[in-house]
Amino acid sequence: MAVARRCTFSPRPWRRSESSFLEWPAQRLPARQHLGDWGCNTWVSRLPRRERPGLRLMQMLPPQVLALARQQNKRVKVVGGGHSPSDIACTDGFMIHMGKMNRVLKVDTEKKQVTVEAGILLADLHPQLDKHGLALSNLGAVSDVTAGGVIGSGTHNTGIKHGILATQVVALTLLTANGTILECSESSNAEVFQAARVHLGCLGVILTVTLQCVPQFHLQETTFPSTLKEVLDNLDSHLKKSEYFRFLWFPHSENVSVIYQDHTNKPPSSSANWFWDYAIGFYLLEFLLWISTFLPGLVGWINRFFFWLLFNGKKENCNLSHKIFTYECRFKQHVQDWAIPREKTKEALLELKAMLEANPKVVAHYPVEVRFTRGDDILLSPCFQRDSCYMNIIMYRPYGKDVPRLDYWLAYETIMKKVGGRPHWAKAHNCTRKDFEKMYPAFQRFCAIREKLDPTGMFLNAYLEKVFY
Repeated sequence: MAVARRCTFSPRPWRRSESSFLEWPAQRLPARQHLGDWGCNTWVSRLPRRERPGLRLMQMLPPQVLALARQQNKRVKVVGGGHSPSDIACTDGFMIHMGKMNRVLKVDTEKKQVTVEAGILLADLHPQLDKHGLALSNLGAVSDVTAGGVIGSGTHNTGIKHGILATQVVALTLLTANGTILECSESSNAEVFQAARVHLGCLGVILTVTLQCVPQFHLQETTFPSTLKEVLDNLDSHLKKSEYFRFLWFPHSENVSVIYQDHTNKPPSSSANWFWDYAIGFYLLEFLLWISTFLPGLVGWINRFFFWLLFNGKKENCNLSHKIFTYECRFKQHVQDWAIPREKTKEALLELKAMLEANPKVVAHYPVEVRFTRGDDILLSPCFQRDSCYMNIIMYRPYGKDVPRLDYWLAYETIMKKVGGRPHWAKAHNCTRKDFEKMYPAFQRFCAIREKLDPTGMFLNAYLEKVFY
């Protein structure tokens, strides 16, 4: 299969070069000297079917890419940081990487707002905000993602007073299939704005994003052990005690690691330790997980053993907010992540636990990560009109080896659908249009907006055809 038609989570089919474009296995065309009024440009790639070495790279402005796509009747997808383990950004047409559209355009310190080009990585935005004493109020676990991509897939973190990252967007500009540029906010093109904050890459090309910031702040992260029963019985209490509360359940046990993150004035401090974090928490764990692919019964023991080794005591870390929110994802992995009504948290977790106990041949790696998010009014947000609990399951790929997961995956999806769940748009799932029509009250409204902005389906792909057809 041609590399431009298939996306994999890790390792990625590309590598980022110093000049900030996707370097595919093909010869690069020379960069243009004149960049025009945009001040920067994009890369577009086209890989003909059955031609692995035939990839062509062209440095073009976004309207030029769409004009070429209309002329050649090709589809277009914009790729961000490449962290989505689903095929939401894949295409066999033109693929745009906006790594050169990465400028901070405006910082309004009075309104505490920043306007950026959609290709900027959040990792590059953080130090720019630091200079102005600003920060984003919430972030996902990974910052090597673009501003346009992170909102398009509905990325979230945790905090019942905080919405998904897209709720921090106060304005954006959208380049549509016919070349029109729409300025969108609550006061301008409001209906499109309500859809475009979680756009799935199917409404057009996001050019700029304006984000609502807050004054720079530090967080203290406190991690301590507990049990599943204690956390579920006192869930409301935990949610009130910590602004950014989440917990990790270790399947095949009662063990839970509770994580509080809250504002602090304490100086930066860290409990990081190379021996425990890497020698034990990565290298030894990966080796034992690889052994468990031959002896699956070891998985429960591994989960309990590593909880005792690494999570059985209290730890504290303090730092700038973006350094606490984000962390390193070390393992190759398969993941699912669904948002369910917050009040269904206990029911869903206990049913998942009972399923594993009733089916000892089904094994589950640790952790099941549980996070909480405020409801919103974004049409295809998994948190649309309800406060939500995100329940993330994981199966690692030790040394790149796939681990049987189908039974676990299907059982988990069945439970999530039963309690009214909605899948994360960037993660794996088996849902189709019939499912989404039941899950999202505003699904038809989004479809109408999409069909109006892109009547020929320029921004669709195989993944999105399952969603809309």
